[in-house]
Amino acid sequence: MSALVNVILAVQMLAALAMIGLILIQHGKGADMGAAFGGGSSGSLFGASGSANFLSRTTAVLATVFFLATLALAYLGNQRAPSVGSVLEAPAAAVPAAPALTAPQSEAPADVPAPAAEPAQGAAQIPTK
Repeated sequence: MSALVNVILAVQMLAALAMIGLILIQHGKGADMGAAFGGGSSGSLFGASGSANFLSRTTAVLATVFFLATLALAYLGNQRAPSVGSVLEAPAAAVPAAPALTAPQSEAPADVPAPAAEPAQGAAQIPTK
């Protein structure tokens, strides 16, 4: 399936590049590059208006090939089995665990008194609302 996708992708890219080239060559309102290919002369290879018709038809064919290749790539891309291909969707096993925020458990000296919940007898108390 991967080889087919690569072939369709290559066809799509070649059609896009050829279409860009043909569009740039076509004769517009002014004397563009299309005039160099017989856009204004009746004795040219394609005839009086043959150059414009040939370039237009070729551009339309390439646009159709590009469109069909795009649809085929979209269809084949949708048919693939889901895999972890995104950086944002990492598997749960690959996510490192958060480091512990607690201090290491060590032996505390026995002579350290525990903090008192009540203020000491001589301490001034601040009234609360």
